[in-house]
Amino acid sequence: MGDVAATTLTAATLPDLPPEVPGPSYDRSAVSVGIVHFGVGGFHRAHQAMYLDALMERGGALDWGICGVGVLEADQRMAEVTEAQDDLYTLVLKHSDGSREPRVVGSIVDYLYAPADPEAVLDRMTDPATRIVSLTVTEGGYHKNASTGEFDDRDPAIRADIDAPEGTAPRTTFGFLVEALRRRRADGTGPFTVMSCDNIQGNGHVAQAMITAYARRRDPQLADWIDAEVPFPNSMVDRITPRTTDADRAELVERFGIEDAWPVVCEPFTQWVLEDRFAAGRPRFEDVGVQVVDDVEPYELMKLRLLNASHQAIAYLGYLAGYRYAHEVAGDELFAGFTRAYMDREATPTLAPVPGVDLDDYKATLIRRFANPEIRDTLARLAAESSDRIPTWLVPVIRTNLENSRQGGHGEIERSALVVAAWARYAEGVDESGEPIEVVDTGRAEDRIAAARRYPDEPLAFLADRDLFGDLVDDERFTTAYRAHLDALHTDGARATVAALEQRLGR
Repeated sequence: MGDVAATTLTAATLPDLPPEVPGPSYDRSAVSVGIVHFGVGGFHRAHQAMYLDALMERGGALDWGICGVGVLEADQRMAEVTEAQDDLYTLVLKHSDGSREPRVVGSIVDYLYAPADPEAVLDRMTDPATRIVSLTVTEGGYHKNASTGEFDDRDPAIRADIDAPEGTAPRTTFGFLVEALRRRRADGTGPFTVMSCDNIQGNGHVAQAMITAYARRRDPQLADWIDAEVPFPNSMVDRITPRTTDADRAELVERFGIEDAWPVVCEPFTQWVLEDRFAAGRPRFEDVGVQVVDDVEPYELMKLRLLNASHQAIAYLGYLAGYRYAHEVAGDELFAGFTRAYMDREATPTLAPVPGVDLDDYKATLIRRFANPEIRDTLARLAAESSDRIPTWLVPVIRTNLENSRQGGHGEIERSALVVAAWARYAEGVDESGEPIEVVDTGRAEDRIAAARRYPDEPLAFLADRDLFGDLVDDERFTTAYRAHLDALHTDGARATVAALEQRLGR
């Protein structure tokens, strides 16, 4: 674009977009809210909102516009940006050849910052037009104890909402959901569907169990009604969406002449598998490539155990080896081979058949996706919040293989044990060059760091957290492998440890 002045993105400037940047061709003034979404971040805007925008482009779903809601202090910035840009944003697909595919998305038509006006949020949620409330609140946002599977009420904001007198404005997502459902039940509006779009196995089941458990603390009869009347469909979602950087904003100005305070960048690949269980209708997602199915579980286990767990593998081992981006690790033959071997030898044997999916092709595609140099997904992002991720993505693989082995079947665990050991080594907060690592693990980072640093005096201290690992610390086969890998990571480093393991195990 050279020195051409950039166009600030707003509804009024849509006609000024360059021809290579399509925007909404539908009339956004005709779009009404049908979905309230908690957790409007990069992934939601690259995924669910994108699918709805595609439906609207086809002339449908105009009564399924999205109203975003933010409940955290950090969400105030999103509120400011969405207000300034009339809820519009640019979605940029980054292809591996360096090309860019931008589009302005218009399916979000309102955004409410809950701390500023909680009643406005409740009014929107109790409006009969709102038929779906969707969630991308991260694994930790469901308040599930990873070890026991029970509702965890230790978060102070959750406790405050549970104990608050009736009529007190909620502070949390659960608080808003349950209060809105209470009001809808009382006035006869009927339930909305709660649609989780988070990377959690059985995310609909988890949402139902945890939200109902929260409601039971407030009103047991309401909890029974929610359990019986509110659908919580499961879903599997997939699109690598790194955090937006200042460089992304600058590139949008330079290449396309668009000034967007919060664009979204992502890979071209996208997938959504959705259980067809809704209380009051849904958009025709299948018209834009969503797989609407009766049973999501085979697809979600495939994704969680192959993609998400593999991300953890490349995050810790790659970071310790000196890499800082996912594509660097995936482009390294040693680490790519280790990751594919984990997929083939440890994850795949724990999966049921996945209808319509060629697993060999899926795994090869994953490695190519990880290696896309244009995404520049940071290892620090992949390694964040590991206490929410490892217990649901990798530990089930370990448990299944240990049990299979005890029964005389296939049961390799060496590569998984190395990933857990690499997490422990990473959590010490110092890399192999002596440089500090910022360990990001909300509410748990200090505990993880303290446990990791008890090595070598207490080599199993990190593994002893039963909230994360259950009884793995009692399994001699696993602890033997884990200790050997942790020792090797300290004495030989990540690269040499992986190389030695791959030479010993082969493919």
